[in-house]
Amino acid sequence: MNRFLSLLKTKLYVAVSMALLLFASGCEPEQPDAQQIIDQAIAAHGGEKYNKGVITFRLRDRQYRVLRDGGAYVYSRTFQDSTGQRVHDVLRNSGFSRTINDAAAEVTDEKKQAYSNSINSVVYFALLPYALNDAAVRKQYLGEATVKGQPYHKIKVTFAQEGGGQDYQDEYVYWFHQQNHTMDYLAYSFKEDGGGTRFREAVNPRTVGGIRFQDYINYTTKEQAPLERYDELFEAGKLEKISDINLEEIQVSKLPTM
Repeated sequence: MNRFLSLLKTKLYVAVSMALLLFASGCEPEQPDAQQIIDQAIAAHGGEKYNKGVITFRLRDRQYRVLRDGGAYVYSRTFQDSTGQRVHDVLRNSGFSRTINDAAAEVTDEKKQAYSNSINSVVYFALLPYALNDAAVRKQYLGEATVKGQPYHKIKVTFAQEGGGQDYQDEYVYWFHQQNHTMDYLAYSFKEDGGGTRFREAVNPRTVGGIRFQDYINYTTKEQAPLERYDELFEAGKLEKISDINLEEIQVSKLPTM
C-alpha cells in the first residue's frame, strides 16, 4: 500500500510539474512583431503621403525631384559638373537617361547602373522608413535597446537577391522609438568601394506636407562589432563622426495635372 501511495505521489508530482511548465511557457510575453513596428513607423513618418506626390530637396550641390504615383516613379537630379555643364539625370520605371545642357548624352550600361544606384540611394535614405515595406525586404526583430535614455526596438533588415538591387548583400539595423514610433538611428554595412559600415543619428526632424524629414550625423568606427551593437558603441563614445547629411529646400506638392 505504501509503495502504491509513493508511486501515486510521484506521478502526481510529475503531472503537476509538467502542467506548471506548460503554463509558464504559455505566459511568456510574445516577441514584438517586426512588420507591425515598421508599419507604425511608416505611418508616423508620413504613411500614404509617400505614395502619391512630388518631393523636391537639395543635398549638397545637387537638386533632387521624387515623383511617385503608386508603383510608378520618376526620380531626377540636376547639378553642374566640373566643367560647368548642366547635367540632368532621370531614373524611371523604364530605365535611366541623362542630358547634358539639354542634349541627350550617351551613357554606357555600366555607368547607367552606377548612376541609377546613386540616385536610388539618396532617395532611399531621404524617405526612410518608407522603403522598408518593399517586396525584397526581409525583417527580423532583434530586441530592445536604450539610447540616450529612450526605449527602442531594434530590427535587422536584409534583402532578397531577386528585387533587392545590386546592393542586395548590404545589411541594416534600425532603431524605432517604442512610444513615438520614429526611426531615430540606423546602422548599415556595404560592399561597394571596398566595403565598410556606418551609423546614423537622426537630427533636426521637421514635417513638410505631412511627411517627416530628418537630417543625419554620419559616424563610422574601426572597431569590429556586429551592427546590432553600434548603439552600444555610440553610447560609449566609440564612434567617429565623418559627415553631416542635411536635406535643404524641401518641398512637397501634389502630382502635376495633365
